[in-house]
Amino acid sequence: MPHFVYMLRCRGNRIYTGYAVDALARFEEHCCGRGAKFTKAFPPECMLRTFELGTREEALRLEARIKKLDRRQKDLLAAGDEALSAELLAGLGETLVARKARIRKESVRKK
Repeated sequence: MPHFVYMLRCRGNRIYTGYAVDALARFEEHCCGRGAKFTKAFPPECMLRTFELGTREEALRLEARIKKLDRRQKDLLAAGDEALSAELLAGLGETLVARKARIRKESVRKK
């Protein structure tokens, strides 16, 4: 079953990022006022972008990475910036141990 991370443009030119198993159904919930507290205050105007991932864990990791971006980066991502997308998607399936090992190797190479 696919898992989705989606970005919405909301009232006041705000961007909301969320996770769902069915992105379109979740968008409708947000539009009807049954979504998140944020989208009740700032109703969604349109869906900007969706990402389909294989596991819930990967989707939640991507959602967290997107939420850490600044506004300029979110605008680039919503516009389809493939380099930023690739950077965010890289290593989503890694375990914490594998990630730490990879970072250690990369830091040794830089020295």
